[in-house]
Amino acid sequence: MHNHIFMNITTEQDSHYNDLEKLSVLDLLKGINKEDKTVPYAVEKSIPQIEKLVNVIVPKMKAGGRLFYIGAGTSGRLGVVDASECPPTFGVAFDKVVGIIAGGDRAIRKAVENAEDDAEQAWKDLLEYEITDQDVLVGIAASGTTPYVIGGLKKANEMSIETGCIVCNAGSPVAAAAKNPVEVVVGPEFVTGSTRMKSGTAQKLVLNMITTSVMIQLGHIKGNKMFDMQLTNHKLVDRAVNMIVKETGIDTLSAQQLLERYGSVRKAVENAKNN
Repeated sequence: MHNHIFMNITTEQDSHYNDLEKLSVLDLLKGINKEDKTVPYAVEKSIPQIEKLVNVIVPKMKAGGRLFYIGAGTSGRLGVVDASECPPTFGVAFDKVVGIIAGGDRAIRKAVENAEDDAEQAWKDLLEYEITDQDVLVGIAASGTTPYVIGGLKKANEMSIETGCIVCNAGSPVAAAAKNPVEVVVGPEFVTGSTRMKSGTAQKLVLNMITTSVMIQLGHIKGNKMFDMQLTNHKLVDRAVNMIVKETGIDTLSAQQLLERYGSVRKAVENAKNN
């Protein structure tokens, strides 16, 4: 990419702050926080785009399809995080939402050199999961210029797979390659080009919005409670018992017994009402 084009990208523009090394800790924290406060307002402007993408994902997943995320670096890690949080939160199978990071799982902890520059690799990674046109692919890239993501989206389009993206620049190649783009332009970072900051926060917020709204539409929340959550620690078991008590009006001990017998809030509540 030519340097003059690169520097015109919003995520690469100079920070509004300078001489950071001369600032006090308090001033650094206030500056970062001031920038962070702008992020949800940028996300708000993108809600129509997010709505369009969610409305594409829901029917595909209702029919048994999966949601895939691809990204490199911070963007890839955020996709992996969001995917990994779906089974414990919503009780879905671990392979219903899949996060793939350029360079493979070792790249989650340690940057893999040049992994994002391979335009062919994302499709190879997706083929390992036997992706089909029943699924949806969402590319995540702060810059919107990542070859790994662009290549994956283009190939998915050729295969008639629904595509979306989350980017933090307007008019990017990633957004052009996605049928349902989400563009959240958060402006220059506090540390110039450090897209793990505002851009990463924006992507995290959008990912939360996508999977939460999708899973509610798929019926995994009742009222406002995580009826299908996995009971993986004492805190969550206690939360589950409280849900059963509130939903059915039975006493705590009976709720505990039902939960032990049936293993999920949903089944416990259904059987409490049948008794």
